[in-house]
Amino acid sequence: MASASTSVALSHTTEIVAAVLFAIAVLHTFSTKYFATLSHRFPSHHGLFHLLAEVEAVFGFWSIVLFLWIIGSEGFGQATAYADSRNYTEPLFVFAIMVIAASRPIMVFAQRITETVSKAIPGSYCLANYFILLTLVPVLGSFITEPAAMTLAALLLAQTYFRSDAPTAFKYGTIGVLFVNISIGGTLTHFAAPPVLMVAAKWGWDTPFMFTHFGWKALIAVLINAAVVTYLFRGYLKLIGDQIASGVVKVEKAPKVPASITLIHIGLIAGVVLFAHHPPVFLGLFLVFMGLATAYNQHHDRLILREGLLVAFFLAGLVFLGGLQAWWLQPLLTQMSPTTVYYGATALTAITDNAALTYLASLVEGLSPEFKYAVVAGAVTGGGLTLIANAPNPAGASILKRYFESETISPGALFIAALGPTIVTILAFQLLSDL
Repeated sequence: MASASTSVALSHTTEIVAAVLFAIAVLHTFSTKYFATLSHRFPSHHGLFHLLAEVEAVFGFWSIVLFLWIIGSEGFGQATAYADSRNYTEPLFVFAIMVIAASRPIMVFAQRITETVSKAIPGSYCLANYFILLTLVPVLGSFITEPAAMTLAALLLAQTYFRSDAPTAFKYGTIGVLFVNISIGGTLTHFAAPPVLMVAAKWGWDTPFMFTHFGWKALIAVLINAAVVTYLFRGYLKLIGDQIASGVVKVEKAPKVPASITLIHIGLIAGVVLFAHHPPVFLGLFLVFMGLATAYNQHHDRLILREGLLVAFFLAGLVFLGGLQAWWLQPLLTQMSPTTVYYGATALTAITDNAALTYLASLVEGLSPEFKYAVVAGAVTGGGLTLIANAPNPAGASILKRYFESETISPGALFIAALGPTIVTILAFQLLSDL
């Protein structure tokens, strides 16, 4: 679902400019807090600086700069031809699935499932529930897709555990594990994780192959990551439990939603996932959802259309900018051994979308099975290190960032928080043998 290859011949100068703009965009993602400060310092330009402080707007903004460069250097026709050659299915899909998954019927359904499972675990409910949200929901991403799982997990975590006065270490520790677990939790099947989807059909990978080579290892890493972060913040989680029990903190009970409405929404999500490669179909289903949300607004909260559109803008910009990076990225990958490419892919994923990385690898003929495993395993391993590493990350960030200082998630702090879970994942993928 990432960008398709382009037959539009652009000059090498434009490719170099695109690489420079890509690097600037990456640096920009690490500087959003600075722009947030400028928006308060210069109120007359608050709107512009606030836009530049939105991490979801970064790649979209710099893709516009690249588009203008192509118009000026190569002509309007070449610019529009290149834009038309890109495949924007993934941004559209993430937008549709994110908005539907965040609707009240789906949220209530997911909340009841996680509550039921959490209550079956002995001990503190908050510890069990927090653990389940970081394990069960990410693994569900293998079936309902990673963007949907990210949306559900982020919203459910926000309901109970995230607040502005929560310890900073807790907030970053949680999103570090969440982003890593979502990235690897979608590898139990061949259709839910974007980096896997890029290569599954061409390389003949099906769900049994994914589970025996990737899925069970990812499951072990997911459980270890969640167990460690739950243990580290057990004091804060027990405090929340005590505050809920004493009534100091009130957790709203899930509102009742008619079973028929819930079933229709589940059917719509299933339809969007089934037709994920066909935008006219899944966007048609999305419009059906919009009609239902309007007709039965008493069973819906505010739809996260703004958040979804910002995430789609982010991914579309990544597709546009990323389409001109193959000239340096592909030769870099092909010169590596399987072991080197695993660690190289893990590192490169931090500065580019992991689906784009595996897509470029799929264009190379004659790759060994070991190389194929290494590049995909590396791509999902590094998927939690930065906001741009994995398509669902901006979705989670857009939901949870309001609980962080200046409503900004520090890229450096996120990288450090995700480093531990990433190392656990490296050990799982490198030391465990296939089934």
